[in-house]
Amino acid sequence: MSDFNLNAFSDAIADIAAAAAPATASLPTHHHRTASAFHWRDGYFVTAEEAVESGEEVELMLASGETVKAELIGRDPSTGVALLKPAGAPDAPSLAKAGAVRPGHLAVAVGSSDGSALAVFGTVGEVGPAWRSMRGGTIDRRINLSVGAGGSFEGGPVLDAKGALVGMLLFGPRRRALVMPYETIERAVATLREKGHVARGYLGAGLHPIRDGDAHGAMVMSLDDNGPAKAAGLSLGDIIVSWNGEAVHGPRELIRRLGPDSAGASVALGVMRGGETREVALTIGEKPLS
Repeated sequence: MSDFNLNAFSDAIADIAAAAAPATASLPTHHHRTASAFHWRDGYFVTAEEAVESGEEVELMLASGETVKAELIGRDPSTGVALLKPAGAPDAPSLAKAGAVRPGHLAVAVGSSDGSALAVFGTVGEVGPAWRSMRGGTIDRRINLSVGAGGSFEGGPVLDAKGALVGMLLFGPRRRALVMPYETIERAVATLREKGHVARGYLGAGLHPIRDGDAHGAMVMSLDDNGPAKAAGLSLGDIIVSWNGEAVHGPRELIRRLGPDSAGASVALGVMRGGETREVALTIGEKPLS
């Protein structure tokens, strides 16, 4: 007969969630729903970048039930991390960093909704190497979850079986639950605390996917007057087909290359113009904040 005790297992999951609940908070979003946040350290909270807008007033409802105004220190669309600093010094614990996780490991997602604690558990479904987000951010590890979490969990912590922090819950395409890992958050928070933003590469060109015969690329549909693309001599109708000799099949590939590490870099763009391919040297700019 099995020694497995379902009641003890159930209590263990609830205990993990209860231990993390004091570190969590909730906030109303500009999408007219609720998202979660959690205390990082030094009085700063992190949440999902898409839950907040620059210039808007943010209110956090803490686990204690207290509602406090919070300053938006900065947002990093490339990693999905936003950094908040509540007024005063909320008495919230910080979560310990988890070790490596493997597919099949237990994962507990914790959140908050209008002061009520939320918790759900499942497993780590996929673990992979570093990857680049749709907005060009370098994500240290790929961690996808098999967890049935609702929208209010977004921005909340994901914990391992010891109650340690794996990362922040976000939703990818088709509302698939994924984790922004601890290391990536740590790097984004350090930059946001120092600068208030994370630099992003900037071409200064509006692009559209195009297929011209056998060639796939990104057609230049508009040019910013003071942007790097216009300064380098790109023209409307040009089709960008390569980046430093590597084929480019559409705008998404270009955007992924325009991460924080691209600003200031010199690149050679392969450009089709009038049926002929030429090379254009261009220095990537830094995306304006406005």
